[in-house]
Amino acid sequence: MEAYINLRKIGGNVLLAICDAEILGKTLREGKIVFHVKEEFYKGRKVTIEEAVAMIENSTIVNMIGKNVVKKAVEKGYVHPEAILNIEGVPHAQIVKL
Repeated sequence: MEAYINLRKIGGNVLLAICDAEILGKTLREGKIVFHVKEEFYKGRKVTIEEAVAMIENSTIVNMIGKNVVKKAVEKGYVHPEAILNIEGVPHAQIVKL
């Protein structure tokens, strides 16, 4: 399983965007929520899910979307299951380290 990662340094923060490779470019809808998995934001290097989730350790802000990546982040203890937002059945989670 693969994911796209896009790593950026913004001021004193390290922003990591991760999405499951198969949902890049898709638009998800759930009620009033319209979520675009934009290439401009998520597309960077293609890596394994394990490599993508390992990068969370050195990031201060993380946006992730996709069943595989969010599941792995929960397994590794980075995301609490109750902090996940499902959009059209696809889990989305954010991490902000203060």
